[in-house]
Amino acid sequence: MVLVLGGVVLDEASIDSRNLFHAAPHLKEAAAHVASLPPKVVSPIGLLYLHQREFAVTLPQDTENVSILGTDDCSTCIVVILRHTGSGATCMAHVDGADQESGITPLISRIQEVSLGYANGRIELHLVGGYMDPRGYSERLVINLLHAFHKEPVEIDLVFACIGEMNTTIRGGLAWPIIYGVGFNVKTGEIFHATFPDKGPDMALRSARQLTGSSHLMDMYDCTLGVMRVGPYHYQPLRGVNLWLEQTDDFIVSQLSTAPEVELPHFASKIRAALKYMRDHPFPAVTVFQDNRPRYFRRDESGAWVHMRY
Repeated sequence: MVLVLGGVVLDEASIDSRNLFHAAPHLKEAAAHVASLPPKVVSPIGLLYLHQREFAVTLPQDTENVSILGTDDCSTCIVVILRHTGSGATCMAHVDGADQESGITPLISRIQEVSLGYANGRIELHLVGGYMDPRGYSERLVINLLHAFHKEPVEIDLVFACIGEMNTTIRGGLAWPIIYGVGFNVKTGEIFHATFPDKGPDMALRSARQLTGSSHLMDMYDCTLGVMRVGPYHYQPLRGVNLWLEQTDDFIVSQLSTAPEVELPHFASKIRAALKYMRDHPFPAVTVFQDNRPRYFRRDESGAWVHMRY
């Protein structure tokens, strides 16, 4: 089918962020409003935080476990949010340049799967993140994503887009992203600028997956059971890991960030934690994912994610 904007089919040949806002001034107004608000600091209680190349789907009935889907550390990445108007099922994905086209189909399939039996509804699309970076990474990602949605066999309504020029500010002569992190209230449908001091379990392990070249989007959550799952995934021992750890933070940022000029202060420490994890667990199939099983987490009585046997 097609990507729809305000009931009108988008012309696939002219899809990019500037043409999008020119064709739909209401998208520009909504993006400007969200970008103008200060970020909310989100508590870990009720939060399902998603790392780069991860996605999750949940329902409003699951708010005892997940009331907020969130992600951050988006400079050139795009956050994709899908919501089914009949069931309220919501999907969030943190998308970079890997698996940007084939990765869209599983998101839509999961939304449709958990919406079976609910009243008919439409699928709404929200896009947040990316900016007018000098290398054009974000704009290429936006174009590829819009084309990917345009090719899907279902009709997708684009209802919100804070991307490109609408997520860009100028500081010191440089273009910077306005929004690095976004939260979505699963029950109310509110989308908001957010930060997440506590990002949940196994962050070094999840960061290691990104560094080892695993490109597909990984489904992190089973909303029918209220269980979060990490892995399994595997990587080869990283040669020269100690050499990487000896480098300065500036070197790590310059070599591993797609936007080193505007990278967040904790980027290097996050990379170091992942590298140390890979050094300490060179064979994750043996030390982390025994019997090729994921690591499972559930909420305890305090609302925190705790590791469980499953």
